[in-house]
Amino acid sequence: MALIGAVALIVIGPEKLPRVARTVGTLLGKAQRYVNDVKAEVNRSMELDELRKMKDTVEGAARDVEQNIRSNAHEVEQHLSGLDTDTAAASTVAGIEAAPVYPEYKHPRKNWRLKQGAVPHWYKARTGVRTRALSGAARVARYRPHKFN
Repeated sequence: MALIGAVALIVIGPEKLPRVARTVGTLLGKAQRYVNDVKAEVNRSMELDELRKMKDTVEGAARDVEQNIRSNAHEVEQHLSGLDTDTAAASTVAGIEAAPVYPEYKHPRKNWRLKQGAVPHWYKARTGVRTRALSGAARVARYRPHKFN
């Protein structure tokens, strides 16, 4: 470094050396920032690839679980349908007709547990819920104690 500095002092001269050193320092700083940006971009792309691989493995596992559940549900469905035909056949053999199975009644309205409307105005008035906003000055004027003369 000392040798490079001495050669630069002789070649460039003592008047121009500080300006050249500042310019070289600025260029080296820009180069370092560029290299750091490239490194960060490479790291991000590597992390993105790892996340994609992880996503693929999770999706594969989810598909396997879904297929397993579907196959088990299909087996149970077949087993239950086999039981229904066996009981129907047994009841017709015994001379008793099986009663038709109807779906459970469901009321056509929405779920009554869900909120269906706004809070009534009389309830707001009784419980003191503010329905109109007051400015600070209006609130002070409204709630200021009255002076009796």
